Amino acid sequence: MASASLSAEMRSDRGKGVARKLRAAGRIPGVVYGHGREPQSLSLVARDLDKLLSHIAAGSTVIDLTLGKATTKTLIREIQRHPFKKQILHIDFMELVAGEKVIVDIPLVFVGIPEGVRLSGALLEQMVHSIEVNVDPSNIPNHIDVDVTELAMGHSLHVRDLVLPAGLEVLTDEDTTICAVIAPRAVVEEKPEGDAEAAAGEPELIRKAKEDEEAAK
Repeated sequence: MASASLSAEMRSDRGKGVARKLRAAGRIPGVVYGHGREPQSLSLVARDLDKLLSHIAAGSTVIDLTLGKATTKTLIREIQRHPFKKQILHIDFMELVAGEKVIVDIPLVFVGIPEGVRLSGALLEQMVHSIEVNVDPSNIPNHIDVDVTELAMGHSLHVRDLVLPAGLEVLTDEDTTICAVIAPRAVVEEKPEGDAEAAAGEPELIRKAKEDEEAAK
């Protein structure tokens, strides 16, 4: 299970104006909610949050969120970002309860060089980069390895082919294609047939023009 730590401050004031002031002061507004607790508004240091998100899988990493003197295990459920800037506008945390399963997206990590790439110059096309699972928080894997070493050109892997850790209930359709080894896309430039015929006919037109000119002398 991947985990990380983060500190936040509780707040009682709400509204767009308050959120703008927090962001101007280098903080990010957020909320933590969960089973059996009222949603609690909070704020975090923007720099600390950006640093954390730069090296974790946000949707599947358990965050030990410290609020005052209490620390609770949470998952990031939503990150709202500015439509044009990289700035985070708001973040939602969900409190985890022991024994209560959660639905998360687990990243896929492709391991090895496919046979088709090594021997045939093919390309590995990755269609899916994560799968959705239902799992106990204590069993959330950091990622799932996908071994592509034996894939020949024209072959593919599907969700049903994955080797999964115990305790995962996969919710993604088992027939979903994860990756495929495909032939390289060759770019061949060819002139249209009509242009070739026109080019071939030009010398005859030139010769004919010269013959007409000599006859006129």
